Amino acid sequence: MTDRGEPPVVGDRWADVSDPVPGGRVVFRDFCSCIEQSGPHPLARVGFHAERQDPTAPGWRRLLELVEEAAADGREEFKPLIELSPEERRQVITLPPSIAKLTAVKHLVLYGSNLVRLPPEIGAMAGLEEFTPYTSYRLHWFPYEITRCRRLARSTVSTRTLFGNFKLRPPFPKLTSSPDSLTGPDPERLDPGCWGPTARHGCSVCDGPIPQGSLQQVWISLRVATDVLPLLVNACSSECVASLPGGARDHISTAHRGGRVDQPPSSW
Repeated sequence: MTDRGEPPVVGDRWADVSDPVPGGRVVFRDFCSCIEQSGPHPLARVGFHAERQDPTAPGWRRLLELVEEAAADGREEFKPLIELSPEERRQVITLPPSIAKLTAVKHLVLYGSNLVRLPPEIGAMAGLEEFTPYTSYRLHWFPYEITRCRRLARSTVSTRTLFGNFKLRPPFPKLTSSPDSLTGPDPERLDPGCWGPTARHGCSVCDGPIPQGSLQQVWISLRVATDVLPLLVNACSSECVASLPGGARDHISTAHRGGRVDQPPSSW
């Protein structure tokens, strides 16, 4: 879909990835009020979801198995959520770093997920051509590393739930890191409510290491496949930040640190 509107779901296109209990009202995901969609006046301030993935949850353990199975058989379409019960689907709020093994996958389907973040390892899915996290209403941003999926040409994203989306222009979370900071957080255990991710990886731009105290975070909105996505950049230096491309048309034109930042008028 494009960022100019969301196409209607036609026929049974998503029949195998929707609520698996026919006629039932089983809750398989949570809801949030991060971005108000009922009118033209969004919330004045937003933040990151602070939940951490429970590694002991049955849904998470089953997802790890499904990733290994997909990596072993080299499948081209990966729809893990249809293999989980409603409660197990609710337990999954991110994807494991092991998705980096799914280099043969061309279509990743996460329809109706309970995700609140994606790991930067999604950038290692070199064969990815289509990405479908449609109606994942708690997924408000994406890692910059998704731009490494060079073959990615089609996406279906619920754009009204994204930070800075063109219809509602909700704000971006204000980023904590500072280019002038001399100390930094524990790279292996970040507070996702403050930083977005739960661990610090390599630089989103150059893939080099990020020395302790050198993390620089910025937002940039870029067209990725069919949609303009708000991307979180974790950079190792001001040089890497300066090398970022300009923002997408009708969005903030440069990288920024969120919070109170001027955005183009909404198209509501």
